[in-house]
Amino acid sequence: MRVPADGVKGVVSATVNERPAKPARKAFREDVWNLPNALTMLRVALIPVVLWYVASGTPRDAFIAAWLYGASAVTDLLDGYLARKWNLISVFGKFMDPLADKLLVMATLIYLTRMGRIEPWIVAVLLGREISITALRSIASSEGVVIAAGESGKWKTALQMVGILCLVLHFPHRVLPLWPDPVDLNNVGQWLVVLSMVFSVTSAVEYVRLFGAAVEAKEQRLGS
Repeated sequence: MRVPADGVKGVVSATVNERPAKPARKAFREDVWNLPNALTMLRVALIPVVLWYVASGTPRDAFIAAWLYGASAVTDLLDGYLARKWNLISVFGKFMDPLADKLLVMATLIYLTRMGRIEPWIVAVLLGREISITALRSIASSEGVVIAAGESGKWKTALQMVGILCLVLHFPHRVLPLWPDPVDLNNVGQWLVVLSMVFSVTSAVEYVRLFGAAVEAKEQRLGS
């Protein structure tokens, strides 16, 4: 028995309409407004506050600035932990988290340069490295290549964090229990940042090498 054409259309339409609808993408507002991202934005909001206390120039304000800078570093660890634990990893968080770190570090270093606490050429090298590696990571991401942080990059981050804290504190303090004389924290901070610069350059060379190896391996897979 032949089925009328309009009957076939009706069957097809019914079949199409009965297909389960795809779940809608999470709204941008829901993607942004969660606790991990709020901590990230708090880190950005603290930047002018830290700089204001640094500019005040008193030992008390320097201690407050160092405390706020350290608290910002803690939020960097906390927001990533909460995002993974609560499954709140978002596109906004992937973009803002590393950006907030770089803004905090670079803004503080540039301001410390203005105050004469660190040489401008050191900051220029660190800033150039961050811009170059960020661009390299963007290219790698567009090529589907993931570059994991190496040991040099981790040492760079740790030394830079402690060095900047010492530069922010600036004034001599008694920090060693077996050493009665005050320690020039600004001098200590300068040497730590210089050491972090060495690891910055080393890690940058490592990133370039890993990027080249990953791209070459990808091309070989596609060609085989």
